[in-house]
Amino acid sequence: MKPPVNAADQALQTEVAAFFDAFVQAFLSFDGKVIAKRYAAPYLALNGEGALTLLPTQADIASYFQTVLDNYFAEGCRSCRYLELEVLAIGSQSGMSTVTWEMLDQNGKVLSSWRESYNFMRTEDGLRIFASTDHVDGHAASLVHRGQ
Repeated sequence: MKPPVNAADQALQTEVAAFFDAFVQAFLSFDGKVIAKRYAAPYLALNGEGALTLLPTQADIASYFQTVLDNYFAEGCRSCRYLELEVLAIGSQSGMSTVTWEMLDQNGKVLSSWRESYNFMRTEDGLRIFASTDHVDGHAASLVHRGQ
């Protein structure tokens, strides 16, 4: 994906960055219901092993993310950050973004990292993710634990 080249692209880049900034803050709650508010139902996830997970309702999305968050917390994760944001508009009401996620311990040490892409749509409540893909390439495959 190319960097923004016009005002509309720059505005979308800013909007998506704000979305992920809010996502990082929501992550600190370790509450699946809070994370699920950023997703549209149904939501489709493709993980690094090639398995598809279809979550048809908000309750399913919340339960899915609660399990993910509980696992992160059990592994010592206390926060996260995103890097290398790329954004591509797909018409005026949808787009795709790609980020590198880093899961951090209480001291800010990186526990895991991976690259993930998101398809999002504009709703009356703001941007919502409806599909995601974990990247499997030289950068990362699902979760890569450093120092082990």
